[in-house]
Amino acid sequence: MPNLLRFIGLAHNTKPSASEQADEALHPIVEALEGLEPKRARFFAAFAYVLARVAGADLRVEAEETESMVATLAELTAISEDEARLAVRIASSRMDDLEATHNYLVTREFGKLSDTAEKIQLIECLYAVAAADGTITGDESNEVAGIAEEIGLSRPDAVALRSRFRDKLAEFQKLDGERGSAKD
Repeated sequence: MPNLLRFIGLAHNTKPSASEQADEALHPIVEALEGLEPKRARFFAAFAYVLARVAGADLRVEAEETESMVATLAELTAISEDEARLAVRIASSRMDDLEATHNYLVTREFGKLSDTAEKIQLIECLYAVAAADGTITGDESNEVAGIAEEIGLSRPDAVALRSRFRDKLAEFQKLDGERGSAKD
């Protein structure tokens, strides 16, 4: 019956809006950041979610990456490490539980909530989280590049930020390792 009602135009669209889908992903994280003003809590909830997105880009989240996310969030928000750990745990869980569409919507939401300096800060933090285990994989690097585009950061800015982490990029580590073995 619902399909018939939809066919004749009497059924309401039950698909949540983009904003509602972003809210679904961010609400539990915002609640964990209860010590912050609501607008800042939403900003940092999106920040934490996007950090988790990059940490999980290679389908595994290393302990060093989790610790980097916690330290980054605690430092930027001035919340306790325990609160930051809770926010990161929730963000990672939400990112894993929700559809990939949410990743895009939350990232776009961050783009709306942030200025250029905050976008650059996010990308630097994303590379730092990805590099926390010693190597930025191709999947992680590609994810950061996609996020930079989704938040409206220019490609030259994103490339400049990436170059700061050259020694951690997997493709350059392989080249450097090959050069080292050729000298032996």
